[in-house]
Amino acid sequence: MAAATGLRLQTIVSRELSPTDAAVVTVGSLQAGTKENVIPDDAVIKLNVRTFDENVRKAVLAAIERIVNAEAEASRAPKKPEITPLDRYAFVKNDPAATTRVLDAFRGYFPADRVQDTQPTTASVDFGSFGTQWQVLSVFWFVDGTDPRTYTSATESGTIADILTNHNARFSPVVHPTLETGVEALVVASEAWLSL
Repeated sequence: MAAATGLRLQTIVSRELSPTDAAVVTVGSLQAGTKENVIPDDAVIKLNVRTFDENVRKAVLAAIERIVNAEAEASRAPKKPEITPLDRYAFVKNDPAATTRVLDAFRGYFPADRVQDTQPTTASVDFGSFGTQWQVLSVFWFVDGTDPRTYTSATESGTIADILTNHNARFSPVVHPTLETGVEALVVASEAWLSL
């Protein structure tokens, strides 16, 4: 039942959403049983859901609940599944004017090849709560943890997709110069606001 549910959940994005609605539904953990010859009494499935739009998020969450309950019913589960939200974060929304100011400051300080204006990303972090709950301008940015030589080599050889990023079990960021770059970025961004 848990395996069927995990497979069925993967159809939400491909079959229930418009191609213009971005969403990610990841079955990050499925735990059931302790022995190969004993049928487990229960299973725990943990999901990660990411969207850019609150309406898409609501549709995805409703689909998850519908699918989980339907698979349990189809399998004649002895009781209804328990659905418990674990972590839930406000959307990360960069203020456009603040983002431009910080980006300009970064471009004025760091070499051109070290600053990239990325496309929207489905960051799943609590940072979105700061701007939302405090009602302040906010800007979220990434500091790459890849060794610069490794990154340059991968870029030049066309193997950039092989770079291990966070959420990979083998991700291991280099402490230096990542830590220094992160501190520099914080100082440069702060100075962009203090110099007004």
